Amino acid sequence: MKYDYLIVGAGLFGAVFAHEMKAKGKRCLVIEKRPHIAGNIYTEPVHGIQVHKYGAHIFHTSDKKIWDYVNRFAEFNHYINSPVAVYRDELYNLPFNMNTFSRMWGIRTPAEAKARIAEQIAELGITEPNNLEEQALSLVGRDVYEKLVKGYTEKQWGRECRELPAFIIKRLPLRFVYDNNYFNDPYQGIPKGGYTQIVEKLLAGTEVLTGTEYRDYVKGLRSADGTHTFEKILFTGMIDEYFDYQLGALEYRSLRFEQDELMGVENYQGNAVVNYTERNIPYTRIIEHKHFEFGTQPDTVITREYPVEWHRGEEPYYPVNNEKNDALYVRYCELAAKEKNVLFGGRLGQYKYYDMDKVIAAALQMAEEQV
Repeated sequence: MKYDYLIVGAGLFGAVFAHEMKAKGKRCLVIEKRPHIAGNIYTEPVHGIQVHKYGAHIFHTSDKKIWDYVNRFAEFNHYINSPVAVYRDELYNLPFNMNTFSRMWGIRTPAEAKARIAEQIAELGITEPNNLEEQALSLVGRDVYEKLVKGYTEKQWGRECRELPAFIIKRLPLRFVYDNNYFNDPYQGIPKGGYTQIVEKLLAGTEVLTGTEYRDYVKGLRSADGTHTFEKILFTGMIDEYFDYQLGALEYRSLRFEQDELMGVENYQGNAVVNYTERNIPYTRIIEHKHFEFGTQPDTVITREYPVEWHRGEEPYYPVNNEKNDALYVRYCELAAKEKNVLFGGRLGQYKYYDMDKVIAAALQMAEEQV
């Protein structure tokens, strides 16, 4: 068989690219190492509830073009992301807003909140932060840092805030309004019936092989004397893995999920996402999936999310974009530029954290450039 594109990875980037190229008359084959399509946005029904198997995904964008595009493949509800944070026996709204400050200090007005934060920052006297802890303290003061930033950040990164570089936190948004909407984007929601259907529709009419590793597949082609040929390859896996880590491995943080726990109650925590900010609680958040779609099922399903160190062979989630890794990525890009007819896309191929709308925009741009 002769194909125009071999697309490695059936996540959102690869699926959008495949859809666009098929619409332009190109023949694509998509291979995916997991046993299912949709990558990290994969959802599946558990006890009648659409479960986000790889962590909470809330679609949000300020780009009307992208919003219209994704709505071609699913109907979205009006879900607004409003997480809650638990610190000891205290409950706080996120993002940091007047509900947070009122609960923390017993104040009512923006002027009072600003004065309290400014007072704490002035008392610390940090002029040039040397690490993440000093950077955060200089932005939000001691109370917000100690209760809502420190423990959560240390769990995410697996090390003390004093050991992390200051540039990881460039800003911490403080909102002096009573508004728990986490995102500022005008378009947001959850697809009714989950995300997997979106990728199924994007890949409709395109050949897909799941449970297929790229290297194993390529070896099989060679042993079969090239019975399948491809004009180009889109690789959405790890760029360093493509090059057999010849320059060294890029670093990631990973996640572990305690999945699909049926709680035997109708409503476990009253919110889709509850963060746990103390360091001694090992998980960062509990996700109660039914609330993403305002579910009325008699039972509920939760997932506990644990940050873990990433090791080769495990699923990478968050690139560690520090100076060392970014410099190494640039060197891999130099190798990639020499690869004839190979494209690299997505969060792993481009070593950057992408929101879903940015993934779609980048895939559409790459497809347009190919045409």
